[in-house]
Amino acid sequence: MMHEQSQLHIGRRVRFARIAAGLTQIELADRIGRSFRWIEEVEAGRMSLDRYSVISAVAEVCEVDVVWLLGQPYRLSREGGSAVHAFVPALRAVLRRSGLILSGHPGLAPTTSLPEQGRMRAQATSLNRARQGASLTDAAAVLPGLLEEVNAALLVHDTGPERHAILALMVDAARNARQTLNQLGYPDLAWVAAEVAAGAARELDDPVSKAAVAWDRCGAMLHQGSLLETKAIADAALRDLEPVAEAGAEQALALQGALVLRYVIACARSGQAQEAWVHTSRALEISSRLPDGFADLRHHTVFGRANVQVHAAEVGVEIEEPQAGLTFVRDVDVAAVPSRERLTHYRIDEARALRQLGKSAEAVVTLKRAASHAPLYVYSHPMARALVEDLVRTGVPTQAAALSGLVRSMALVA
Repeated sequence: MMHEQSQLHIGRRVRFARIAAGLTQIELADRIGRSFRWIEEVEAGRMSLDRYSVISAVAEVCEVDVVWLLGQPYRLSREGGSAVHAFVPALRAVLRRSGLILSGHPGLAPTTSLPEQGRMRAQATSLNRARQGASLTDAAAVLPGLLEEVNAALLVHDTGPERHAILALMVDAARNARQTLNQLGYPDLAWVAAEVAAGAARELDDPVSKAAVAWDRCGAMLHQGSLLETKAIADAALRDLEPVAEAGAEQALALQGALVLRYVIACARSGQAQEAWVHTSRALEISSRLPDGFADLRHHTVFGRANVQVHAAEVGVEIEEPQAGLTFVRDVDVAAVPSRERLTHYRIDEARALRQLGKSAEAVVTLKRAASHAPLYVYSHPMARALVEDLVRTGVPTQAAALSGLVRSMALVA
């Protein structure tokens, strides 16, 4: 029997959502450009929901939440999958408190002794390293304590350069929280983290910090399938950033490119193939204005030529042009990108593209390799899980053992 969070369960959720929306299978099929037979197969668990574009379309027509449709968060027993969720209640409480402090709410007092800024910076460095390393458990373990210390420092330092430095730490920590929570399947809480970062950035009144926060807001919206909102946020942020980027500052250019890539993914998941490729080309042109091998680690985006290719791979899968996606950026070594998180994301989409190209055995090998370096990240990724379930249904005899291992690690069987 398939696990509760399996594709069969998602098919049942599609059925529940369709019935609640008062739609027949034929009506839902018509509205998302699919056949009646396709809807029937999805609801029976015999057809994959293996692209965000399709999932977003179903969710929009049925007026349900994408995350609910996916069945997130996935509570896995392996690779710290259970332990990582134990940090979420503390993170929720500390983010709520951060929001109150940044809004200037009266009557709040520090709950911890005032930490040294050097210690907080060291923790922030460890946090960045863990998240870029795709170590979700390590990142989640650091976040509550670091954010509470930053809260205490903000309550003590209400003016001056020290407050400025602490606000920058808050932006950084809250953005790391947003990204970690999205990967764990808590998009509502991820949005709270993005808004905490936005509150700190507003007080800093720095255009680059504001652009970085807009990038995170886009990320939170994408995880919830809010594609129109993603494009609106990216558009507004790009307009505000343009004067700084035109001056040629590297960090501003990198954020400009990263925001364009957010727009690209929203287009791809909306089925706007031509617009997606046009803006991917724009991002590639921006990357050409940066030094060779550049990757924006300072603002978490890892923007650079290699990261354009990371996004192109997803575009190709979402619009069913996998070969174009895998070969969009010529002469680039994605494996050299200085972020295991970005490389893992690429490997998942590479595996999805290989599956679309009929190379199922290579897809299993690619996904297994990604999981060997970032297991929890892969096991918690909705599209990686959908890919494995699809491969199980069709069978890959030459990779049966590897596929079976992925099924067990993702808890896709009871």
